[in-house]
Order: sequence, then structure tokens, then C-alpha cells
Amino acid sequence: MQHPPDEESYLRDPEEIYRRSFATIRAEAALGHLDPAEASVAERVIHACGMIDIVADLAFTPGAAAAGIGALASGRPVFCDVGMVAQGVIRRLLPADNPVVVTLDAPGVAERAARSRTTRSAAAVDDWLDRIDGAVVAIGNAPTALFHLLDRIGASGPRPALVIGMPVGFVGAVESKVALAQRGDIASIIVHGRRGGSAMAAAAVNALARLAGGSS
Repeated sequence: MQHPPDEESYLRDPEEIYRRSFATIRAEAALGHLDPAEASVAERVIHACGMIDIVADLAFTPGAAAAGIGALASGRPVFCDVGMVAQGVIRRLLPADNPVVVTLDAPGVAERAARSRTTRSAAAVDDWLDRIDGAVVAIGNAPTALFHLLDRIGASGPRPALVIGMPVGFVGAVESKVALAQRGDIASIIVHGRRGGSAMAAAAVNALARLAGGSS
């Protein structure tokens, strides 16, 4: 029979836990190909999921991290596909009291989804379009939201400053992220493959917010 750990046998100091966690990430993760802002995002994403190897699937378009930092510093909103992503965004880190927006339960979304035979996450994207110019979009759950967003962003006109594309899953997740990566006109941070999730997407936002606010 296993016994619970003795109270003296595990680390309880939160600051030391934090310090050791990031020291381990920096020692074990291959971050040398990333610039400092990208490396900060990568560290937070790794910390959110506990997987050092996720960095191999993490891709940045040129200047994407800087674009996200600039958008947050200028007070632009953060649009999230689901409440779990929004709940993971640490509000005190946001440098300009940036709005964090989820429209999944907004009036009319469920009806539009039913008419279009799509998910509520996809239908909810339509409520972003008049406010999306220069914003940060964080998608951590729904591939359909990412596909729909890409369909709605034309070759010209309003577009986000940055799309964080990290939907998780077995149906559409891989393909939606490939579609985002193929859009050379959209700055993006992507976790390719099946992995992703709300915690990773929120961690990426929080990393950019720290940098936008001058925190490490």
C-alpha cells in the first residue's frame, strides 16, 4: 500500500516551485531557434501542458509574437473561442485593461449554428467581425471556429493582429492549423498536430501580456 507523501518530503514554497519549474523548462527544452519573445511564449505553453517536446510543434510566423505584444499594449481586445480560454487569461497581466471576449452564448448564436448546421463556436465568430481589426484571437478548443474565422477573413479588409491557433482534438484540429499556417497574410502562433487546448492558448496570451506590460 502506498502512503501519502510526508508533509516535509515535497516542495511547498510557491516562489521556489515557480523558479524550479522554469529552470527545468529552460534546461530541457530546445529553444535556441526562437527569439526572446517567442521563447517566452514557448516556456509558458510548455509550463501549461507539462510537455517539453511540444516546442517541436510550436510555430511562429515572422513577427507574430511582436504583433501580439503590440496589440495588447495598445489595448486591443482578446477574442476567445470558449470560456475555458477566457478564464485562463490572467486579467492583471493585461497591460491596458484589454477586453476578453467570448460570444459562444451570445443571443442568436445557437440559432445561427442550427441554421448553418455548424457548431456554436463557429457561429460565434461572426459576432467578432466588426471588432476584430488589430485584435488578438485565441482558439484553444474548436477547429470549426478557426476554419470559420479563416473563411471570414478576406484577402483585404479588417483582420486580427495575431491568431493563436491551438485547437485540440482528433477531428479537424490538424487540418485547421494547417489552413492557418497556409495563410501568409495572417500572423499566427500555432501548436501543430492533435495537441493543443485552452490552457495552452491562454498561456500564450499570458506570455504576450507579460511582455506587453514589461514583466518577465
